[in-house]
Amino acid sequence: MNKGEIAGFFLEGWYVFDNFAPFQTQWRGKLYPTTEHAYQAAHFIDTNPLLAEKVRDCRSPREASDFANANNDQDDPLWKDKRLSFMEEIIRCKLDQHPFIQKTLTESGDKYIVEMNDEDGFWGWGQDHEGQNQLGKIWMKLRSETSHEIDSR
Repeated sequence: MNKGEIAGFFLEGWYVFDNFAPFQTQWRGKLYPTTEHAYQAAHFIDTNPLLAEKVRDCRSPREASDFANANNDQDDPLWKDKRLSFMEEIIRCKLDQHPFIQKTLTESGDKYIVEMNDEDGFWGWGQDHEGQNQLGKIWMKLRSETSHEIDSR
């Protein structure tokens, strides 16, 4: 797949899809500095609200990720079962709250949206670029839903 066929998070114009992108997102009644903050807080939201709040208060998305990873022994025991639905819920909020992201998603057309993370074969494309790309798949699902809504008007 060549770069013209993909909307890779780190290619020009597509960074808005990345969870580290600087778009505040209201999720479950609280404002998070980024969707990374919200996702990392979700690890604890149902079982340890104090830890979730500490994640929300982190100064950067990297700090939020590092903090959650350092405390993963306190993850919700059902975390692996919940993480996809949490991520989709958070990404929906981000999309709904930012017209610029809505416009960018529409402009991505039929490009394959890729989380270009060589270190993560679940959310991203992984080192061999054959990973699951679950985050990209969520964005493409929302794009498909959005285009169907527009078509049915």
